[in-house]
Amino acid sequence: MPAKLVAPTPPVHTGGRGRLWFGLALLVLPWLAAAQPAASPDGLDEQLRQATGEGGYLGVVADVWHKDARVYHRVMGQADLQGTPLREDAIFRIYSMTKPITSVAVLMLVEEGRMRLDDPVARHLPEFADLQRVSGGDEAKPHRMAVHRPLTVRHLLIHTAGFATGGDDIRVASALLQQQAPEDAEDLADYARRVSRAPLAAEPGTRFRYDGVNSEVLARVVEVASGTPFDVFLQTRIFAPLGMRDTGFRVPASQRGRIMALTTRNAEGHRVLADTPSAREPGIPLRAYRSGAGGLYSTAADYLRFARMLANGGELDGIRLLQASTVDQMMQDQLARFDPPVAYPEAGEGFGLGGYVVTDTAKTTRPGSHGQFGWSGAASTWFTIDRSRKLVIVLMSQHLPTDGAPALPKIAAPFYRQVYSAVSP
Repeated sequence: MPAKLVAPTPPVHTGGRGRLWFGLALLVLPWLAAAQPAASPDGLDEQLRQATGEGGYLGVVADVWHKDARVYHRVMGQADLQGTPLREDAIFRIYSMTKPITSVAVLMLVEEGRMRLDDPVARHLPEFADLQRVSGGDEAKPHRMAVHRPLTVRHLLIHTAGFATGGDDIRVASALLQQQAPEDAEDLADYARRVSRAPLAAEPGTRFRYDGVNSEVLARVVEVASGTPFDVFLQTRIFAPLGMRDTGFRVPASQRGRIMALTTRNAEGHRVLADTPSAREPGIPLRAYRSGAGGLYSTAADYLRFARMLANGGELDGIRLLQASTVDQMMQDQLARFDPPVAYPEAGEGFGLGGYVVTDTAKTTRPGSHGQFGWSGAASTWFTIDRSRKLVIVLMSQHLPTDGAPALPKIAAPFYRQVYSAVSP
């Protein structure tokens, strides 16, 4: 069914501190135009207007791709606290939406025979041989024991490596990892060495704990297995082939005016600029090393191309990055073998090779289909892929929740719900 072209809507100014700039209605298919009011473009627009109203998100870019066309596209709100209109080509810190890209890099190397999913990590990073885990004691005198199984690439992909996490119940392991200060590493090689010196909190493969350490070590595995720096691998093997021109670990000085301001809320609930290096100096690398867990900047248009590649079974516009069977494996729940199966991030969901997988539509609060795949970033960026509906949704904003401050309502699930009420199977 051909797309129905709609003339761009002019910007609208509501006045006062709650200024809203919106429009850029580019493509609307008949299934949206003929839907019920709550699921019409106007209904979706109203939801985004409310989300970007007084005291809410500064702005948002939203894209919906259905079958073979972009059927909904909006740019609403402001780019900064001074009221600058948000640009269509705004650049965002996507944080954990970096992880699915790292997973794709790993899977490309698996297909090429450079590594296997069940390879011991020590085959590529010898410092991970002879690992130990904490078995008791305290920070001053920890009790350690050798692990009984090797840490594998698969464990890293599905976050079952056994690494200690910040809020780990194995506090000794958490403290010992913090002593190594991996986030202060100069590069990924230094990061991996620091992590390898700390004992694990659990036997590899015996528990699930979502944490960025897994993806950082994976990024180093990619470097060693490919013989290429991680950022160069992503640029030459993923971003350039897919036409993702604005995705990378730093933003050129000439393009930094496109970066959306990163906000948070203070204790009084007021929206303020976040106190992070990349909020104060937009466009700088988020870490000294090229973080495979959360280091990328990107745009809604770029990430839509990445997500569409996965939705199409690993291919986009004649460029194939992965075989369809590999994408199938990526979007299968890898936690079902646990007894009871692990649900993450919520009931009715599991975890694939780099993102959530809907396993039970009756239990999850997320609208969608069995096998739906996606992830989000800490600064309010979201994407989801529903291959059974031939549907991709990308939402991009820039707001960091803060402990002790009132949280903004999450906008992804209600927006997804509006879209699903309009999409025919």
